[in-house]
Amino acid sequence: MKKNFAPRLLKIYHTLHAHYGPQHWWPAKSRFEVIVGAILTQNTNWKNVEKAIANLKAEDLVSPDAIHRVSRKKLSRLIRPSGYFNIKADRLKSFTDFLMSEYGGSLKGMLREKTVTLREKLLSVKGIGPETADSILLYAAGMPVFVVDAYTRRILSRHGLCEDKASYNQIQSLFMENLKPDVRMFNEYHALLVCAGKTQCASTPACPGCPLQGY
Repeated sequence: MKKNFAPRLLKIYHTLHAHYGPQHWWPAKSRFEVIVGAILTQNTNWKNVEKAIANLKAEDLVSPDAIHRVSRKKLSRLIRPSGYFNIKADRLKSFTDFLMSEYGGSLKGMLREKTVTLREKLLSVKGIGPETADSILLYAAGMPVFVVDAYTRRILSRHGLCEDKASYNQIQSLFMENLKPDVRMFNEYHALLVCAGKTQCASTPACPGCPLQGY
């Protein structure tokens, strides 16, 4: 018989929400900007991503067609603040190549796909792993898919909800199998875990004052 983790997961969610308040994720002006941000935020902090996106906006390059047409050299230069800029330029190009070949460049067409189908296709794009794919599904497509990151793993493992070495899919299943498929809640829950991970549950935990201290 499977253990019911719903009460604990909901208690954590409501406690974090009461403490930190709504996080208003994902900060972006368009769905494509969400996708660009999801790719650029790999292995860096959001402030650096904002600088890179500001550079792209200054050159009017925040659209699939613009990214597809711009040279890799120029793209790399503009997104330099995000780090690993040559690799990330290749990943942005790989995504727009995929969008052009699979959907004729139509982001709306891509976002109309079924969740499972689109996730499989996104994971086939070079440089897009589960966390990035699920960020695109949740924040750009508005699909009820829970995003797992290092903060999620750290907080859950420290509170006895998963093992330190639990896989991405195992942790994601914990949420997906115990909570209703609610886009708004999944959005807010992920953002709140990131907030808690940054402010309290860092590599060296600052337990005093943490809203989850009693758990």
